[in-house]
Amino acid sequence: MSMTPQTILIVEDDRETASLIARYLREHSFSVALASDGREMVRYMSHKRVDLIVLDIMLPGEDGLSLCRRLRVNHSTPIVFLTAKSDEVDRILGLEMGADDYLVKPFNPRELLARIKAILRRRATVWATSSGNTTRRLTFEGWLIDFRLRELRDPGGAKIALTSAEFELLQVFCERCGDILSREQLLSMTGRQGGSFERSVDVLVSRLRGKLDRIEGASMIRTVRAGGYIFTPRVDEA
Repeated sequence: MSMTPQTILIVEDDRETASLIARYLREHSFSVALASDGREMVRYMSHKRVDLIVLDIMLPGEDGLSLCRRLRVNHSTPIVFLTAKSDEVDRILGLEMGADDYLVKPFNPRELLARIKAILRRRATVWATSSGNTTRRLTFEGWLIDFRLRELRDPGGAKIALTSAEFELLQVFCERCGDILSREQLLSMTGRQGGSFERSVDVLVSRLRGKLDRIEGASMIRTVRAGGYIFTPRVDEA
């Protein structure tokens, strides 16, 4: 039985670059859609399923960073940024906006393909783990995380939007609450590699703190000097 190919949406105003990426991904069994700006992206996503977005930062009209920030209000679809900027500040800013990865132009299509596959593989692994126990839900300090629905709800019952990377990191923290976890361990447990991703752990932790912490100066995720991070709340089965 053939499986439905995963859909990659390429948001890129340079037609030559977009065509090159699209042709290469189609050769590797992906379904590919193209959008030249934010309006076309939103229009496509309003009626079609998208498994991952390849998003150029320098777009006409609304730029990629702004589009990513807006998407993250309601969508957890993985995002890979493309940019001509190689400055680390720009890379970190992209991660802070909610991107899952970041690739600097010019790039080898094989590297983009490898990163797309790695992100989708991590996502599939999380889904498989979650579906292994369809009733699995955990609570901590009034919060509820539902692995089947991939949802996080605050003590008042409101749904809190998480990116796929944030959800995976929170899952690790909940499963290893009370343990000191180094950046290397967190990278390994979330299926990421070192190098350029090492700083992304700090960015993800900062984003999670911004969504979890309601009392200034009291964080659920504590930094351990020269050690890493520790998730301090008690976690129980719901």
